[in-house]
Amino acid sequence: MNIGFYIILAAQFLSALADNALLFAAIALLKDLHSPSWHTPVLQEAFIFSYIVLAPFVGAFADSLPKGRVMFVSNNIKIMGCIAMLLGVNPLLAYGLVGLGAAAYSPAKYGILTEYLPPEKLVLANSWMEGLTVLAIVLGAVVGGVLISPGIGGTLLQWWDVPFINTGIDTLPELAIAAIVLIYFLAALFNLYIPRVALDHKPLSHNPIFLLSEFWHNFKLLWKDPLGRVSLAVTTLFWGTGATLRLIVLGWAAVALHYDIATAAKLTAWVAIGIAIGSVLAAKFVKLENSVRVLPIGIAMGIVVLFMIPVTDSTLAILLLIVIGAMGGYFVVPMNALLQHRGHLLMGAGSSIAVQNFNENLSIFAMLALYAVMEKLQFSIYIIILVFGLMLSGIMTVLYKRHGHDQDSGKT
Repeated sequence: MNIGFYIILAAQFLSALADNALLFAAIALLKDLHSPSWHTPVLQEAFIFSYIVLAPFVGAFADSLPKGRVMFVSNNIKIMGCIAMLLGVNPLLAYGLVGLGAAAYSPAKYGILTEYLPPEKLVLANSWMEGLTVLAIVLGAVVGGVLISPGIGGTLLQWWDVPFINTGIDTLPELAIAAIVLIYFLAALFNLYIPRVALDHKPLSHNPIFLLSEFWHNFKLLWKDPLGRVSLAVTTLFWGTGATLRLIVLGWAAVALHYDIATAAKLTAWVAIGIAIGSVLAAKFVKLENSVRVLPIGIAMGIVVLFMIPVTDSTLAILLLIVIGAMGGYFVVPMNALLQHRGHLLMGAGSSIAVQNFNENLSIFAMLALYAVMEKLQFSIYIIILVFGLMLSGIMTVLYKRHGHDQDSGKT
């Protein structure tokens, strides 16, 4: 791997760090505004709404320009969303603007890997990318938790006050958001130095009708491909349950461990550490041509999630979350690599990842909606854990029975 690859990693790390810290700052901002608890999953739905609606267009956008430039523009959109929050715009709307930047960013950050690296290095590159993304999730949870905590965050808030100058930063969530803006700026600087590669699969037209038609064609093409189908189905399910699990951990930590939001935010980092461990193991032991064989790990992961229900000890909670994360990382990294490889061969990196994002975020949207309904109906957090654990394991079992042998009917 040369220096260009590490610049890509640095840019992605900083942007992901800001993304994950911002989630907890935005949740804290909602609490400051005394919003109902079901607004928390709706906040995430606002973020991923752009992924769904703009899926037919962001892939073409990513494939039509150097991907470093796409990432730069996308980071600036995220900054605009943060500034909107600081100016008093409804957090759901402002966070939706950040989601718009993230939707445009995603096809570029993964698509550049398939353009910049040969196929035999994709699993290793994805392991690096996922590993650093997970580190960003860990540090993002820690940074977000620290900035919204009365201790360190409160001290920093006092330092923020400048005599005779009204910065408008008066609360801990606002302080956290202002600090996150600076991280996005640093990520944008790295974007400027990402190596340029030759445009691959450049869109034939920028007409919206054509792009919708092309997206639908790519959607069907990826689902009809045996290897594309199984990898897309698995990653769609994983990210839907994974995004919801992060909110479940926050609610579970409050009830089972009596944590406040700042401490619970840090607890979610242990899942990310587990994913990093699983990613490293997958890079070492799973080859691209054998990636479908990891599906039973996903079935077991759903069962392990249920062990959250009796746990009330913080040490056991940490160990359990690490195990859950490791299982997730071990089976989703090979699936991501396989999906990117098939998509790159069939239609182009940016377009295939746009299809992937559409499916995954539609899953996230649906599962967060289910979580919001259960919160609205005041379901116990333990009932919610039971529902999502059994759902993950059950659907993974069905996928394995239907697609477990698809590796033999496709060629990598």
